[in-house]
Amino acid sequence: MTLQQIHYAITISEQGSFNKASEVLYISQPSLTESIRELEKELGITIFHRSGKGVTLTSEGLDFISNARELYRQYENILDRYGDSGALKKKFAVSTQHYSFAVKSFVELVKKLSTDEYEFALREVRTQKVIDDVSNLISEVGILYLSDFNAPLLTKLMRTNKLEFHELITCDAYVYLWKGHPLAKNKSIRFEELIEYPSLSFEQGGSGSMYFDEEILSNNNYPRTIKATDRATMLNLMVGLNGYTLCSGIICEELNGGEYIAVPYEPDKEHPGSKMKIGYITKKNIHLSRVGKMYIEELEKYLCVQENIK
Repeated sequence: MTLQQIHYAITISEQGSFNKASEVLYISQPSLTESIRELEKELGITIFHRSGKGVTLTSEGLDFISNARELYRQYENILDRYGDSGALKKKFAVSTQHYSFAVKSFVELVKKLSTDEYEFALREVRTQKVIDDVSNLISEVGILYLSDFNAPLLTKLMRTNKLEFHELITCDAYVYLWKGHPLAKNKSIRFEELIEYPSLSFEQGGSGSMYFDEEILSNNNYPRTIKATDRATMLNLMVGLNGYTLCSGIICEELNGGEYIAVPYEPDKEHPGSKMKIGYITKKNIHLSRVGKMYIEELEKYLCVQENIK
C-alpha cells in the first residue's frame, strides 16, 4: 500500500466514479482501476461497489476511507511543515519546574531565532507534568532536579517513560528570601532559625507529592508551610509573610527583580544538607533538534556564569 494508492482511493470516493477521478488525478482510467485492484488485493477487502451509475463505498471501504483520510491528512501536514513550500511554523517547547534560569535561557534562545518561522512554548508546570510532557513529545526538553531523596522515584518514572536525564550542574542548598527578611544578612542559615517563618513550596498535588517537590530538603518537618502555584505568588509571599524557600541558589535578578537573595543553608546532624542535580530530560533514542541543542547551550552558558559568581 502506498500513499499514492491512498490518495487515489480518497479521490474516487469523493468523485463517485473512476472516470471523474482519473480526470482529476491526470491518470488513465485503466491505470487507476489497476492500482485500486492491487490495493484491494493487498488489504483483502473490497473498497468500492461498482455499478453502471458509478461507484459506492462498501462497509469495509467506508471504514478504510475514514482511516485513510486521517492518515493522508497527517502526511499533508508533514509536507506543509517540512516540505520546500512549507507554511506551518516549526515548533519548539520546553516544560520546566519553576526556574528563572530556564526562562532566561529560553528568552535568549528566542532572541536568536525568528518567531515568524517558529512557534515557541515554555511551560512552567508541576514535576509530574514535566515528565509527562516530554514522554508524550508535547515538549522536546524538560527541566527538573534530582536529589538523594527524590532520585529513586523520579529515576524509576523516567525509566518507565523511556526518558533520559542529563545533568547540567550540581548545587548545594540555599535559602531563598527577600532582602528585608530578618535573616537576610546572615552568612548562612540553620534549620532551627527558619522554624518561625513559613516554608513556601510549589503545589504538586497527588499522593507522595513530597517526592515531586521542587524545593530541596522537602523531607524535613516544616511546622509552617504555604503552597503556591506560580513564581509571582511565591515572591509576594516572601515579602508579605517573610516566607522562604529552599533552592539551588541560582536566581535571575533580571526576571525576578533585585529584591531577593539566596543565603547558604547550614546543615547539622539532625537536618543534613543535600545536593541538587539540575538537568534536562529528553525522550530516549530521539536526537535533539537544532533548536533544542541551542537551548541547552544557553542553559549551560547561563549556569556556568552563575556558578562562577557564587
